[in-house]
Amino acid sequence: MAWRPKDRRPPGIFSRVPELPEVETIANDLDAAIRRAFIVSVAITRPDVLREISAPTFRRRLAGKTIERCWRRAKLVVIDLSSRDRLVVHLRFTGGLLIDGGDLSPRERQYSTLEMRFNDGRSLHYRDIRRLGTVTLMSPKRFAEYEGALGLEPLDPAWTTQAFATRIRASRQAIKKVLMDQRVVAGIGNIYANEALWRAGIDPSRAARTLATDETAALREASIQVLTESIANRGTSFRDYRDARGARGENAARLDAYGRAGEPCRRCGRRLVGTHAIDGRATVLCVQCQR
Repeated sequence: MAWRPKDRRPPGIFSRVPELPEVETIANDLDAAIRRAFIVSVAITRPDVLREISAPTFRRRLAGKTIERCWRRAKLVVIDLSSRDRLVVHLRFTGGLLIDGGDLSPRERQYSTLEMRFNDGRSLHYRDIRRLGTVTLMSPKRFAEYEGALGLEPLDPAWTTQAFATRIRASRQAIKKVLMDQRVVAGIGNIYANEALWRAGIDPSRAARTLATDETAALREASIQVLTESIANRGTSFRDYRDARGARGENAARLDAYGRAGEPCRRCGRRLVGTHAIDGRATVLCVQCQR
């Protein structure tokens, strides 16, 4: 039986890394809820999620600080502190940042790896069932070094057709793989690469350097559209992704390609094809519409 949005997830789709829309949703929720919150203390139950810092040092450098801003860079949640340190969280497959006003479910508490306690009685938990995500506290210098390896943001005006074309001009790799390369474009992963390529009518397996200027412009525009629409729908949930309030995203029912292998193309009616031939990732395309 074909998958429908009411089902738990499409066949073959397992845990996935939250992409730009999901991380943007979480960061925006956090910024609205905990900006200016004062951190009283930090409890760490699973220190193996920490990177580049020990648990005692992490606790010491957070306690007594105020949260100045929560925002997104690529697929990272960034929390700016009054000390100028930045808390950088990579959620990966099952990570989540959840605000706890005293009503967080026992299941979510069970998988909490660390908890920041605020002076208003609320907490922020980093919960991670499989503990594949990471939490790092970076100085401004360290963050600048880290960020320097990331590509342009697709929702930034600096990501022009010309800037995109310059970065893909010499690549022999499949355009889908290039679109997902965080050194080229930051924040796009498998779901939205599938969606943008379907919408632009471009074969995901084509060498990036073969795209004409109008095709590059169409792919850029399609990428911006699918990301913006998903943010408006609070991201795509199949299994693990939840926003900062613990709610599911609503974008899954609006996907045109990802998760729809074997179903009719919404543009021409031909059956969509699924393959793992491109970098081992699930790719769905219409062989008639995408050239």
